Amino acid sequence: MTGLDGDVSLRQGPLFGFAAGSLGMGVWLTVPGLLLLYFLTDVLAVAPWLAGLTLLLPKIADVVLHPWVGHRCDVEQARRGHRRRLLLAGCALPLAFAALFAVPGGLTGGTAAVWVALLFIAGNLLFAAYQVPYLATPADLRIGYHERTRLMAFRMMVLTVGILLSGLLAPLLAGGDAPTRGGYLRMSMLLGAGMLVAMLVGVTGIDRLRRAAAAPAATHQAGGWRALTESLRDRQFRWLVAAYLAMSTTTHLILAGVPYYAEYELGRPKLTTVLVAAFLAPALLVTPAWLAVARRVGKQRALLAAQATFAVGTLVLAVGRPVGLPVLVTVVAVLGVAFAALQLLPFSMLPDVIRAAAATRAGTYTGVWTATEATGGALGPYAYALCLAVGGFVASAPGQTVTQSPAALAAIRYGFGLLPAVVMVVAVLLQLRYTLDRVARAAPVAGH
Repeated sequence: MTGLDGDVSLRQGPLFGFAAGSLGMGVWLTVPGLLLLYFLTDVLAVAPWLAGLTLLLPKIADVVLHPWVGHRCDVEQARRGHRRRLLLAGCALPLAFAALFAVPGGLTGGTAAVWVALLFIAGNLLFAAYQVPYLATPADLRIGYHERTRLMAFRMMVLTVGILLSGLLAPLLAGGDAPTRGGYLRMSMLLGAGMLVAMLVGVTGIDRLRRAAAAPAATHQAGGWRALTESLRDRQFRWLVAAYLAMSTTTHLILAGVPYYAEYELGRPKLTTVLVAAFLAPALLVTPAWLAVARRVGKQRALLAAQATFAVGTLVLAVGRPVGLPVLVTVVAVLGVAFAALQLLPFSMLPDVIRAAAATRAGTYTGVWTATEATGGALGPYAYALCLAVGGFVASAPGQTVTQSPAALAAIRYGFGLLPAVVMVVAVLLQLRYTLDRVARAAPVAGH
């Protein structure tokens, strides 16, 4: 089918097949961010400062490895006309996911942290092998400005299902109010099996999209560090990726703080599931609405509105218990509405930037992007862990009873509310420097 702008209009079958790959990605993006810090401090007895470093240091490797995966992705595209081999290699991610939580029983404290860090590096590399070619797909297709948003809206809705299901099931499978090592292992194996099926379906969906709407192949240019520096010299890409780093850091900070906020601020660990559901469920309903808003006012204006809403909402969370549980749950739901836009719009802007630059190295761009995403996924929990450490939070193992100090309780609350607001304001300031949207919206055929 051909759209009004002269580009292909994609059919729903291939769209859903492509989007299915995000179910698996949703598990990896959600569960470590939601539970890994808590797993380290409250199950493996790792001190908060060390737990934060355990999540942050592997991202130093990601900064190098993800752009390298992007380069290999472009080489595969130039030589073979597809990126399928990397996608299939990335399907080993569920093994690393299961091993991440399969910490041998004799390991606690520092040795347990080393195990988690090494498996986290392996998992992030496999994640990049899948996610980089996956996100390069929209730039490889003959689709326009609005059709790219539509493609990513399908991805966002399916991704949200993956995030929501894993976010709800993971705490329950791990043991609910009394998580154990065995519970975390059971959780990782069950969710890992689902990841594998979804990722394989995604590979098939990408093949169908390419058969229906592949853009003419471009000659591959030099890659490596030269390609990386050239992508970062792209002004639009630089500001978009910087803003996304702040957004990713903020949302992962919120996810990392949910178990602590539910247990220590609200006094009810079971509320972790309620808060996760309130944060993630609205995206299933409002993603089509954000798609309509973006069509009407443009992606940039819609994204700025979502960022501002998120920043204001998190300030209410900093007040904590005095505002009442119904208000807090409602605010978290409003944050979920904004979160849907924070996932949909930047990812649909990325192929806009690639096409506007007439770039032949889509993999390099998406490699930098996924490195940024991974870095934000580590910076958020690390920032929250620093808040806990500054407040004097005391780590523990299952069965131990620890009374946290008033300073630690204040750190739990302010780290969950005030700090995310500050980081999201930074995202707004960076996003304002992005100016491509009004040009791309006015001339959707340009560069196609």
